[in-house]
Amino acid sequence: MAIEEELAEIVGKENVFSEPNVLQKYAKDHSFVREVMPQCVVEPKNTEDIQRIVQWAGQKSIPLIPVSSGEPHFRGDTVPSLGGVILDLSGMDKIVRIDRRNRVAMIEPGITFTQLVPELKKEGLRVPTPLYPRSSKSVIGSYLEREPTIIPKYHIDTSEPMLCTEVIFGTGDKFMTGEAAGPGTVEEQQRFGKVQKFGAGPGQVGFLKLLQATQGSIGIVTWATLRCEVLPKARKLLFVPIQQIDQMVDFMYRILRLRLGDECLLLNNLDLASILSLNGASIESLRRTLPPWILLLGIAGYESFPDERVKYQEEDIMDIARQFGLVPVSEISGIRGEEVLNLLDMPSPEPYWKLRYKGDCYDIFFLTTLDKVPHFISVLLQVAEAHQYPAADIGIYIQPIQQGRSCHCEFGLTCDPSDEREVAKVSKFFLAASESLMKEGAFFSRPYGPWAGMVYNRDAVSRESMRKVKNIFDPRDILNPGKLY
Repeated sequence: MAIEEELAEIVGKENVFSEPNVLQKYAKDHSFVREVMPQCVVEPKNTEDIQRIVQWAGQKSIPLIPVSSGEPHFRGDTVPSLGGVILDLSGMDKIVRIDRRNRVAMIEPGITFTQLVPELKKEGLRVPTPLYPRSSKSVIGSYLEREPTIIPKYHIDTSEPMLCTEVIFGTGDKFMTGEAAGPGTVEEQQRFGKVQKFGAGPGQVGFLKLLQATQGSIGIVTWATLRCEVLPKARKLLFVPIQQIDQMVDFMYRILRLRLGDECLLLNNLDLASILSLNGASIESLRRTLPPWILLLGIAGYESFPDERVKYQEEDIMDIARQFGLVPVSEISGIRGEEVLNLLDMPSPEPYWKLRYKGDCYDIFFLTTLDKVPHFISVLLQVAEAHQYPAADIGIYIQPIQQGRSCHCEFGLTCDPSDEREVAKVSKFFLAASESLMKEGAFFSRPYGPWAGMVYNRDAVSRESMRKVKNIFDPRDILNPGKLY
C-alpha cells in the first residue's frame, strides 16, 4: 500500500496531497538549501491525528517535516533534507481561548499573526511581534524559532512570550510543558483557576527551551499559551536620525537601561524604505531622502494616566538625546510616526517587505551585543567589497533583545532572482560573509542550512551531546532528519 493510502486511512483522503505542483511548494524556499522534493503532504486536524501520524512514521521509518507557516518560506528549515512527508499544521488554526484577566492566549500552530492580532485587540490585548512579519507566519512557529520581537523591555527570557505547550515527541508520546503538565488535565486545571501561565518545568527541566530553535527535530507543538500585554491607550513614535552607526550605541544602552519606551529598533534606510514602500522604484526614491540610519522608539501610555506617561517618557528621551548630540523627531521624510506604528501593529501585506526591493533577499543573522555591532557591520562591508557586491543593496536591522542585554543583528542581501549570475554572486558572498562573521565572534544561535556545518564543526562535543538529546526524544530519527538544533 502506498504511503498516501496509509495516511488517508489516518486523516482522510481529502487531507493527503501528492500533486507535483503542491510538492514543489515545499521542495525549496528563499534560501541556499538544496531543493528536495517530498513524497507527499498531509494536513492533520487535531492532536490525535498528529500522534497517529508520528507513530505510523516511526513504524515505517519515514521522515516527517513539520510546517506551520504558509508561503513564502525562508531559511531552509522546512525543506526536507531526505525527502519524506510534509506535516502541514496550518489547518490547525483555532484560537482556543483568550483570557483578558490573566493576559493569556491559547492557540494552535496554524494561527498566524494576521489572525491573532485583531482578536487580541478586541480584548484590549496584544503580543510582542517580530518586525513586520509576513502575513502567513505562524505565531507559534515564530516564537519557537526565537525570532526577535520589537519591544525589548517585554523580552526578559529567551522563551518569552511562550508559556506552556502540548507536544508530540518523535516517540509518539504526548507531553505537556510548564504548569500544564499537572497535576490534573488542562481542563481540570482550568476549572480550579489555573490558566497555564507558568512556563517552567515540569520539575527542574525547562522543556520549552529544549523545543525552541530545534527546527521541528525534537517534537511537534500542537498548542501553546502566550503571555499577552495590555494595549496602550496613548502612543507616539519618535525617529532618531543617525549619520554614523557609532553614534547609536551609548544612547541605546541608556534608553534600554532606563526602560524608556516600548518599540526600540534600528534600521538602515533601505530596510525602513522597504517597509514603507511597495516596489523597488518607490523604495529607491524614499531611501534617498532618509538618513543612513534611523532608530525607531515607540512610547506608550497604558490604563493609568496614559497621556502623562507618554509625555514624561518623551521629555526624558529628548533630554538624553541632547546629551549625545541626537535630535529625535516625530516625522521624517514626510512620514509620521503614527503611520509607522500602524504598520508595525499588523503583519506585512503582500509582497512581503523583504522581497519588495529586488525580488529576493537572503538574511544573515546572529546574536551579539550592541557595542560590537559597528565592528560586525565593518566586517560585512569589507567582504561585500571583496565580492563586488554593492553595499547599498544590503538591508540592516539591529534589534535589542532581553531588555538590551544582547541584540539580534540582521543583514539582508537583496538580489534579482531572475538573474542567475547575481544569485550566484550573492551565494558566494553569503557564505564568505557568514564565515568571516563567525571568526570575529558572531553567535549564530539558529544555524540553518549552510551555517550548520560551520557551527557544529567548531564544537564536536556539543554536536554529539545534541545528537544524544535528540535520540532520547526522537530515537527513530523521523522528525526533520538531517537538521540539528
